[in-house]
Amino acid sequence: MNRSQVIDQLPALRRYARVLTGDAWAADDLVQDTLERACSKWLLWRAGSDLRAWLFTLMHNLYLNQLRAQPPLPLLDVDELRDSLQGSAGMGDDALDLERCLQRLPPEQRAVLLLVTLEDMGYEDTARILDIPVGTVMSRLSRARSRLRLLMERAPAAPSPAATDDHTAPDAPIGQPTTLRRLK
Repeated sequence: MNRSQVIDQLPALRRYARVLTGDAWAADDLVQDTLERACSKWLLWRAGSDLRAWLFTLMHNLYLNQLRAQPPLPLLDVDELRDSLQGSAGMGDDALDLERCLQRLPPEQRAVLLLVTLEDMGYEDTARILDIPVGTVMSRLSRARSRLRLLMERAPAAPSPAATDDHTAPDAPIGQPTTLRRLK
């Protein structure tokens, strides 16, 4: 294993870790743990095999081990806290909605979706990394895409300052609530 080959994989490892964990600090820790594990287990890597897939497998297994070791935390629903959170509307809102929706996917669906779409891995490589059959990869990917599409369609829009007390949008037909118009 050549050091430069591992360094070439760092951006992809960090990207995957960032979306898996949902937190930049935790992602950096996961990448660090993955590199430490790779250094300590480098004799297990077969020369000529796919280094990228091996590193992603190490990362995925470390992530699962970390999840199992942590006591479950109570879940916060960001949608319930939306009114109390400060923030400005801007170009990054869609990215934040996408990240929030990705975090709402079940972990096994999120992992498949990220490996296939974000990291552009084939079904066989993804199956090997996650240690699941190829058919399960395809099924989880389909369910993840459908669920993400549904979540993104339902992503709450910033409240309009011109909205009235009865929650009717200014451009909606009279008496039609904004939420109903948006879902149609």
